[in-house]
Amino acid sequence: MEVLMLGRTVASLALGAAFIWIGVQHFVDPVWFEPIVPAVLGAPRFWVLASGVAEIAVGLALVVPATRAYGGLASAVLLVILYWSNLYMWIENVPLDGKTYANVWHVVRLLIQLAAIAASLFVAGELRTGSNG
Repeated sequence: MEVLMLGRTVASLALGAAFIWIGVQHFVDPVWFEPIVPAVLGAPRFWVLASGVAEIAVGLALVVPATRAYGGLASAVLLVILYWSNLYMWIENVPLDGKTYANVWHVVRLLIQLAAIAASLFVAGELRTGSNG
Protein backbone atom coordinates (compact mmCIF):
# COMPACT_ATOMS: atom_id res chain seq x y z
CA MET A 1 0.00 0.00 0.00
CA GLU A 2 2.91 2.37 0.70
CA VAL A 3 4.19 1.86 -2.84
CA LEU A 4 0.76 2.81 -4.20
CA MET A 5 0.69 5.95 -2.05
CA LEU A 6 4.23 6.86 -3.12
CA GLY A 7 3.26 6.35 -6.76
CA ARG A 8 0.24 8.61 -6.37
CA THR A 9 2.36 11.24 -4.66
CA VAL A 10 5.00 11.19 -7.39
CA ALA A 11 2.36 11.22 -10.14
CA SER A 12 0.46 14.09 -8.52
CA LEU A 13 3.61 16.19 -8.08
CA ALA A 14 4.77 15.55 -11.66
CA LEU A 15 1.35 16.29 -13.12
CA GLY A 16 0.90 19.31 -10.87
CA ALA A 17 4.24 20.80 -11.89
CA ALA A 18 3.45 20.22 -15.57
CA PHE A 19 -0.01 21.80 -15.31
CA ILE A 20 1.32 24.82 -13.42
CA TRP A 21 4.20 25.34 -15.87
CA ILE A 22 1.99 24.99 -18.95
CA GLY A 23 -0.70 27.18 -17.38
CA VAL A 24 1.84 29.94 -16.73
CA GLN A 25 3.01 29.68 -20.35
CA HIS A 26 -0.53 30.64 -21.43
CA PHE A 27 0.12 34.05 -19.84
CA VAL A 28 3.79 34.36 -20.82
CA ASP A 29 3.13 33.69 -24.53
CA PRO A 30 -0.62 33.53 -25.24
CA VAL A 31 -0.05 34.18 -28.96
CA TRP A 32 1.68 30.78 -29.24
CA PHE A 33 -1.48 28.97 -28.06
CA GLU A 34 -4.06 31.02 -29.98
CA PRO A 35 -3.84 29.20 -33.35
CA ILE A 36 -5.02 25.90 -31.84
CA VAL A 37 -8.17 27.34 -30.26
CA PRO A 38 -10.99 25.85 -32.36
CA ALA A 39 -12.35 28.59 -34.62
CA VAL A 40 -15.94 27.82 -33.64
CA LEU A 41 -15.21 29.10 -30.11
CA GLY A 42 -14.04 32.53 -31.26
CA ALA A 43 -12.11 34.87 -28.90
CA PRO A 44 -8.91 32.80 -28.84
CA ARG A 45 -7.16 35.04 -26.30
CA PHE A 46 -10.01 34.55 -23.83
CA TRP A 47 -9.88 30.76 -24.18
CA VAL A 48 -6.09 30.67 -23.91
CA LEU A 49 -6.14 32.70 -20.70
CA ALA A 50 -9.15 30.81 -19.27
CA SER A 51 -7.49 27.47 -19.93
CA GLY A 52 -4.29 28.82 -18.38
CA VAL A 53 -6.19 29.68 -15.20
CA ALA A 54 -7.81 26.22 -15.20
CA GLU A 55 -4.45 24.49 -15.68
CA ILE A 56 -2.81 26.45 -12.86
CA ALA A 57 -5.75 25.74 -10.54
CA VAL A 58 -5.68 22.02 -11.34
CA GLY A 59 -1.90 21.97 -10.93
CA LEU A 60 -2.17 23.55 -7.49
CA ALA A 61 -4.89 21.07 -6.51
CA LEU A 62 -2.59 18.23 -7.55
CA VAL A 63 0.37 19.36 -5.43
CA VAL A 64 -1.61 20.01 -2.24
CA PRO A 65 -2.07 16.67 -0.44
CA ALA A 66 -5.53 17.56 0.89
CA THR A 67 -6.88 18.25 -2.62
CA ARG A 68 -4.76 16.07 -4.86
CA ALA A 69 -7.34 13.30 -5.40
CA TYR A 70 -9.88 15.90 -6.53
CA GLY A 71 -7.11 17.50 -8.58
CA GLY A 72 -6.56 14.13 -10.25
CA LEU A 73 -10.21 13.92 -11.21
CA ALA A 74 -10.27 17.55 -12.35
CA SER A 75 -7.10 17.10 -14.39
CA ALA A 76 -8.52 14.04 -16.16
CA VAL A 77 -11.63 16.01 -17.11
CA LEU A 78 -9.55 19.02 -18.18
CA LEU A 79 -7.27 16.86 -20.32
CA VAL A 80 -10.29 15.42 -22.14
CA ILE A 81 -11.74 18.89 -22.74
CA LEU A 82 -8.46 20.46 -23.82
CA TYR A 83 -7.68 17.67 -26.27
CA TRP A 84 -10.23 19.37 -28.52
CA SER A 85 -7.52 21.93 -29.36
CA ASN A 86 -5.05 19.21 -30.30
CA LEU A 87 -7.67 17.43 -32.38
CA TYR A 88 -8.53 20.71 -34.10
CA MET A 89 -4.83 21.25 -34.81
CA TRP A 90 -4.61 17.75 -36.32
CA ILE A 91 -7.79 17.78 -38.41
CA GLU A 92 -7.35 21.33 -39.72
CA ASN A 93 -3.55 20.95 -40.10
CA VAL A 94 -3.07 24.13 -38.06
CA PRO A 95 0.55 25.31 -38.00
CA LEU A 96 2.21 25.90 -34.65
CA ASP A 97 5.34 28.03 -34.66
CA GLY A 98 4.92 28.21 -38.44
CA LYS A 99 5.07 24.47 -39.00
CA THR A 100 2.55 21.69 -39.38
CA TYR A 101 3.02 18.19 -38.05
CA ALA A 102 2.75 14.74 -39.61
CA ASN A 103 0.09 12.29 -38.47
CA VAL A 104 2.65 10.31 -36.47
CA TRP A 105 3.32 13.40 -34.32
CA HIS A 106 -0.40 13.77 -33.63
CA VAL A 107 -0.74 10.08 -32.76
CA VAL A 108 2.17 10.37 -30.31
CA ARG A 109 0.53 13.51 -28.87
CA LEU A 110 -2.72 11.56 -28.42
CA LEU A 111 -0.87 8.73 -26.65
CA ILE A 112 0.77 11.25 -24.31
CA GLN A 113 -2.66 12.75 -23.59
CA LEU A 114 -4.08 9.30 -22.83
CA ALA A 115 -1.14 8.53 -20.52
CA ALA A 116 -1.68 11.82 -18.70
CA ILE A 117 -5.39 11.02 -18.31
CA ALA A 118 -4.51 7.58 -16.95
CA ALA A 119 -2.04 9.15 -14.48
CA SER A 120 -4.70 11.65 -13.43
CA LEU A 121 -7.20 8.87 -12.80
CA PHE A 122 -4.53 6.96 -10.86
CA VAL A 123 -4.13 10.00 -8.58
CA ALA A 124 -7.92 10.38 -8.38
CA GLY A 125 -8.15 6.74 -7.29
CA GLU A 126 -7.57 8.02 -3.76
CA LEU A 127 -11.20 9.15 -3.81
CA ARG A 128 -12.26 5.54 -4.16
CA THR A 129 -9.76 4.02 -1.73
CA GLY A 130 -10.10 6.77 0.83
CA SER A 131 -6.34 7.05 1.27
CA ASN A 132 -4.89 10.53 1.52
CA GLY A 133 -1.19 9.80 1.88
